[in-house]
Amino acid sequence: MSEAGSFTAGAAIARIPQPVASRRIAALERHLGERLFDRSTRRARLTPFGRDMLPTAKRLVHLVDAMEHDARRARQRPLRLAVPDTCTTRDLAELDAEGRALDVYLEFRPAPPAERAELVRTQEVRAALVAVPAPEGAWTVPLGLAGAVRPTTSVIYLDTLRVGRTGRPPRRVWLQPEDDVPHIRDRVIRVRDSVGLAPTQVTVADSLTSAAASVFGSGDLLLCSAVQARELGLHWRPLGETSLARGFDVGATLGDDADRLRTRLRDGIARCLGVPDAEGDE
Repeated sequence: MSEAGSFTAGAAIARIPQPVASRRIAALERHLGERLFDRSTRRARLTPFGRDMLPTAKRLVHLVDAMEHDARRARQRPLRLAVPDTCTTRDLAELDAEGRALDVYLEFRPAPPAERAELVRTQEVRAALVAVPAPEGAWTVPLGLAGAVRPTTSVIYLDTLRVGRTGRPPRRVWLQPEDDVPHIRDRVIRVRDSVGLAPTQVTVADSLTSAAASVFGSGDLLLCSAVQARELGLHWRPLGETSLARGFDVGATLGDDADRLRTRLRDGIARCLGVPDAEGDE
């Protein structure tokens, strides 16, 4: 106000109505117990007390500007999110772009299920898409079996993999690390045992790449989602003996982060996880 020469000009510079500026100055004067401006002339001139307070006031203005700058930077600090290894680079990039449009800045840390949960516990990431039983999940991804040869049936039964007398090597079902969790792995093993397959006919691979490599050019099958099968060029069918699905939820150190991911970025996360757009994807 003192540099502008009047309350009206000063209010315009501060982008507030002149009556509001006058009320705020009056309130500050009451708080400090002394007048800051001489109102006996048409110009807004500082009183001696006001001139003494001016350096401190300028420092406060600079501090407010610095705080606003720091707040902008803090809002743009990435939210480190642990995600499944199965998420593709393109899907993560699209999710990142969607987040930026909503002022949510993401930084991804791909990891297998157990490691994702541990990263949240040790606060190495702010949030993670954690593996949970399908009924408990915010997102659900149906699983089935996929192979290099197109099946002639609408579902695949594990009992068709029983070793016969042909002398051919036994066909295997490969599980990728994402499905090496009790609520999926143990159910597959129970079906394996109930239909009489050999223990080695259900195997957990070291990676999705090695699992897919074992399926290409053989009669082996990969436990995966329909979206993964399509990306790999495999033919997918549901499992006949039981219904399997991955479940995912958000684990986070702050409830606000979890709510933001579940709601504002729900569709983008669903795409990354391979939630099907429609039933019957092959």
